[in-house]
Amino acid sequence: MCYDPEAAPPAFTPPVTGTRARSLRLTSADGATFAAYEARPDDVRGAGVVVLPDVRGLHGFYKHLAVRLAEQGHPAVAIDYYGRTAADDDRGEAFPIMEHVTRLGRDTIQADIMAAADRLGRPAVALGFCMGGRNAFLASAPRFGFAGVIGFYGAPGIAGPYGPGPTQHAAELSAPVLGLFGGADEGIPAEQVAEFGQALAAAGVRHELVTYPGAPHGFFDAAHTAPSEHATHTAPSGHGAHEAASADAWRRVLDFLAAV
Repeated sequence: MCYDPEAAPPAFTPPVTGTRARSLRLTSADGATFAAYEARPDDVRGAGVVVLPDVRGLHGFYKHLAVRLAEQGHPAVAIDYYGRTAADDDRGEAFPIMEHVTRLGRDTIQADIMAAADRLGRPAVALGFCMGGRNAFLASAPRFGFAGVIGFYGAPGIAGPYGPGPTQHAAELSAPVLGLFGGADEGIPAEQVAEFGQALAAAGVRHELVTYPGAPHGFFDAAHTAPSEHATHTAPSGHGAHEAASADAWRRVLDFLAAV
């Protein structure tokens, strides 16, 4: 798993505006409904963000992240993937992930992404983690209408049950790409990141791919950062292990959003 149920996004920047947040359901192009979590800033200061979770779906980390983004002036909608197959919206430890992940389809995931983008309006950016990062990279394609996409530790090569990845589809991509990777992520070797960069360059896609030496998969987590006056979650161990990587990644995310 990318994040355990206790994970939370680190807080490196104080809020610049108040927020309001709520759970809701969105309707996809095929009429299916799915869970989402929306956070709206009182003072909108930038592009909206569609948040794409890891394979677990819409759990607490991504709800917190939507609020973090709204605190910086960015409306955000985090989505779930399993509205078509799961009986309820509980994505806690008891959720049988593998029973449902094999029933996902790229077409339905992408339709749900577009439904969330339509909810936000434009300009908007896709921001994903792990499986969500991979799907964010693919959402650089023009038909999504995103102003840019950001992927944390999204596998860009051929992997998983969804066929060829963003590297193989690079010629179809167009929106700027920011990719953030951990140098110690055994699931995404440096060669795969390099191939992705080469494919994006060949396709003329503006991109920045950043690898943090020694950082693992899932490094952007309050469990890996030191306590701060703005933090709302800390773990009992591991403080500070990857704080610099997390802080730099968050800065790059905000800079990317500010440039939209």
